[in-house]
Amino acid sequence: MREFLIAGNWKMNGSSTGSAELVAGVLAGMPAGSGFSVLVCPPFPYLSAIAGQVKGSALKLGAQNVSEHESGAYTGEVAPAMLRDIGCEYVIVGHSERRAMYGESSFQVAAKFQAAQAAGLVPILCVGETLDERESGATESVVDYQLGAVIDAAGIGAFSSAVVAYEPVWAIGTGKTATPEQAQDVHKHIRALLSGHDVDVAAGLRILYGGSMKGENAAGLLAMPDIDGGLIGGASLQAMDFLAIANAAART
Repeated sequence: MREFLIAGNWKMNGSSTGSAELVAGVLAGMPAGSGFSVLVCPPFPYLSAIAGQVKGSALKLGAQNVSEHESGAYTGEVAPAMLRDIGCEYVIVGHSERRAMYGESSFQVAAKFQAAQAAGLVPILCVGETLDERESGATESVVDYQLGAVIDAAGIGAFSSAVVAYEPVWAIGTGKTATPEQAQDVHKHIRALLSGHDVDVAAGLRILYGGSMKGENAAGLLAMPDIDGGLIGGASLQAMDFLAIANAAART
């Protein structure tokens, strides 16, 4: 049975004091039980301090981006082994903001995916369509292309130690949310696509929903058969809001 993953992507928000307080609040209210994991992905400057704060707890740590290179003259980049060295277990790759704002291609995302795994990190691979692409009926072809680049580069077996996050770009930070049925349709399609390569890998893969999940809609989304958690943006910046989603996962 797949375990829920509730992952908080803080994006470029926070301060040393505020980040410590946020993590303390999440730790204090973490639901008990099994069948789910909770993860926070702070900005790079706070990772080391938060690694110490969450050590020995059930709260997991991840990063928001990573270089595809192991080391060398790549000013401003962060290598996968560096993230693993300070205690990260997960890393987000291919977030729509990285693709749109920084020109990351699906081929570069695939390289980051492979580099992360080589360093012992679990990549959270983001895929999803813009509003124009959805309205033109291209959702499935866009997702297929983004997934296909990784399958071609890393092989289907790589998804046995990875997570996929479906993020409808039109629902990120807009207050719009796909209905549980809309989200389920794409999650089901993703699992079916991967199942065409390997049924067992597809069945075990966690697929997160990444489009404005919050406490009020989490239970309905998580009740869908192919939605295995959430990649949470704005709602991860307040402990109570984030814990409401974690509690929904614990009850589902």
